[in-house]
Parts: sequence; C-alpha cells; structure tokens
Amino acid sequence: MRLPIDNIARVLGRMREIESIIYPRQEMPDDSQNKAAEAERFQNVMEEILDDPYDESRIEDNPEPEPFLDAKVPADVESRLAVWEDDLLELCEKYGVDPNLARAVLRHESGGNPKAVSSAGAIGLMQLMPGTARGLGVNPNDPKRNLEGGIKYLAQLSDKYNGDYTRTLAAYNAGSGRVDAYGGVPPFPETERYVKNVLALYRKYSRGD
Repeated sequence: MRLPIDNIARVLGRMREIESIIYPRQEMPDDSQNKAAEAERFQNVMEEILDDPYDESRIEDNPEPEPFLDAKVPADVESRLAVWEDDLLELCEKYGVDPNLARAVLRHESGGNPKAVSSAGAIGLMQLMPGTARGLGVNPNDPKRNLEGGIKYLAQLSDKYNGDYTRTLAAYNAGSGRVDAYGGVPPFPETERYVKNVLALYRKYSRGD
C-alpha cells in the first residue's frame, strides 16, 4: 500500500525535526570571517615560503660574519684544523661536547675548510644543511657560527642517544629520524662508512696520536 504524498512529507518533516533536536546544527561563522581567516592563513604560508632562512632577525647571537672566508685557507689539513682549535675548545666547553668527538667530525666533514660545500648542499666546517643550520639558529656561511652549530648539534644528538656516539654520528650523517626508524645505524653504505671512519678518528684523537 502506498502512503499519500502529504503523509510522506509530514513524516519526513517530523524526522528532520527530531534530527535537529538530537544533532543540533552548529552555527558557522560569518562568511566574511571565513574569507578573512583563509586570507590570513594564505599570507602566513607565503611569508614562510618566501622567508630568508638567514635573516639575522631570526637567528640568535649572529653578528656580522667574520671576514675569514676572504682569507687564504691553509693548504694542508692539520694547519686548517689548527686555525679552529681555540674556538672548538671554547664551544665544546659551552655545550658539553667531548673535544675529540668534535675534532673527528670537523676533520671528516671538511678537513677544516670553511669554504667546503658538498654536492648535497651541506655548507662549511661542519657541513650543515641550510635547514639544520636554521633549526640550530646559526648562519652556516659564517665559519665560527657553522662550527658552533655543528657542536651544538652533536650535543643535542648525544643527549638524545644517552652518549651513544655510534647513534649520535649516524644521526649527524643520516638524520635522527632514520636512526630511530632502524633502531641504530641505518643500513646505508655511506652512513656505515661515516660512522666507522669518524669513530676511528675519535679514537685516534683520544689516544693523543
């Protein structure tokens, strides 16, 4: 038996009434407010995309870069490393990092050459990626700040991995996300070689060789 159309309409109307009581409709903000909020979000995103990552106003304790990059870099590795020894010791004391670990990383990363740039875009003495440098609050193009950023990063990673230098170095090279994902050194030949070589340098410096 088919119900009359007017009866069906009344039933549907009553159902909508009941539904409105059980699930009251939330009032939406005025459309102009929505548009204003969307415009603000868009503006924020564009500012973040176009923002200069080395804007000094966004970098803590970042004076004008030293003129070292204009100076002649010593030809041999030991002479280059010696240039940064005093700064390295000062920064290791500031951040609580074993100087021998910092020396090993500095030696392996750049050999003490502040002009070093890798094919992947890592910059300077401690071969910091621009994003990593920004997170550390340093300008990677300033050699002393680059050294500070690398040592600060080693301190953070060493704290994260409770002084485990193997995982610390693996994270320095491949990122802590990969170390966490694999529960140790990621199975990447480059990272495995990196950890092995830097630990060998660390042991060498620790022996006083």
